[in-house]
Amino acid sequence: MDVKQAVELLINNIKRIICVDTRKLEYIIASKVAGGHVILADSHGVGKTSLARALAGSIRWHSEDLFSGDARIERFSRIQCTVDLLPQDILGYNRFIGGSQDIVFNKGPIFAHFVLCDEINLLTPKTQGSFLQVMEEQSVTIEGRVYYLPDPFFIIATMNLKGVHLFPLPAPQLDRFMIRLSMGYPSQEDEEAIVARHGRADAWADFSPVIDSADLITWKKMVDDVQIHPDVGAYIVACVRKTRSHPDIEIAASPRAGVRISRLARALALCRGLDYVPVDYVKETFIPAMAHRIVMRDPSIPPEAVLQGILDSVPVDARRL
Repeated sequence: MDVKQAVELLINNIKRIICVDTRKLEYIIASKVAGGHVILADSHGVGKTSLARALAGSIRWHSEDLFSGDARIERFSRIQCTVDLLPQDILGYNRFIGGSQDIVFNKGPIFAHFVLCDEINLLTPKTQGSFLQVMEEQSVTIEGRVYYLPDPFFIIATMNLKGVHLFPLPAPQLDRFMIRLSMGYPSQEDEEAIVARHGRADAWADFSPVIDSADLITWKKMVDDVQIHPDVGAYIVACVRKTRSHPDIEIAASPRAGVRISRLARALALCRGLDYVPVDYVKETFIPAMAHRIVMRDPSIPPEAVLQGILDSVPVDARRL
């Protein structure tokens, strides 16, 4: 079974349990394959937890995936963020073994293959900072010792759009998310299906894995083999650089943004069965991969509209500009 067939099988399996837009689900899977993380800006109760749980549950895990030494690694972990949560509540902490001077590290909930970080902008800046090393280096440093997170490793974070006691995510943290999406409310037909299925105690009874954990690791390595034409790469760079001279943008995109878009477009091409990146895939992923990385001078102006204007104004053969 090739990557395209496996991804279609994964999408269909998840959609058996949750109603979600196919293209958005494809972006989430591509982000995972690319080695990135996803942030969902949404209202309560639209299925974010079920989505993360279904994605983790669609993968067949083996004993070597779920144990590191004597410590068990969870397949799926949920962190419910609150203003009083501390970094050690997420990362873990050292403690003395009773009656001795030996120290043991108690791993926090971040040590899981799939982590749902719910309402991340309820965390204080100090606790938000605990995710920076985790997301960039896939490791945790506690009192000078480095602990590596499992592979595959994937964070889906959710963010409140409105409310009290919210702490905006700093730009360096937002920049570490591959994409930002909104699931949105379902259609009436989908909502009727949700009520019919999840109103039952056995809603998950027939849900089972469809791909192997080793597949995710293999696909991640295969992303590097997907070709991107120099003109397409130049188009990405030109679009990113255009954000730095746009009069409506206060904080523009960093070079990291171009790297992320390139890798996401490669992963999306792989998931769709291609070994090269069409320029349309760059245009398709540019806004969800960029909108959270820029800050507008006027908050009432949606970044998506400005980014669409940039896409429309930059010619594909950017090297001839």
